[in-house]
Amino acid sequence: MTSGATGRQRGAVEPRLIRCPGCGKTNRIPAAAPGRPRCGNCSHDLPWIVDAGDLDFKHIAEESTVPALIDFWAEWCGPCRLVSPVLDQLATEKAGRIKLVKVDVDHAPGLSARFAVQAIPTLMVIVGGIVIARQAGAAPAATLRTWLEHALSSTLS
Repeated sequence: MTSGATGRQRGAVEPRLIRCPGCGKTNRIPAAAPGRPRCGNCSHDLPWIVDAGDLDFKHIAEESTVPALIDFWAEWCGPCRLVSPVLDQLATEKAGRIKLVKVDVDHAPGLSARFAVQAIPTLMVIVGGIVIARQAGAAPAATLRTWLEHALSSTLS
């Protein structure tokens, strides 16, 4: 999990460095952009993993051109630390199809209240600003993968 949530509160949309799963080159990925990120070296789809807070969530997640998988988490949350690498792996597997948006609930109380987050981790899939799937609590990798695939398949219908 990354720091930088405090910067999110100030509205700074900072790029993140992501290693390409195709060629290994490090790429700078913006938090919000049209289209989807591709490696500047080999054009492979890149995992889109970003942090968001109260001030930039709409721009980063709700206006995303691909479905956004939202992870409400906190540094002190043990189950969140267990789920985080699974979500990173899913973002890598689904590169070009989803954006993983990490929201630290301690730094984004407005979002936590708006989405009635009462347990963490809480996961949501947002498409076009609408929540289409929600999962509260940690779950095994296979369960999270199935949940995400089901949510994404519902966006195709």
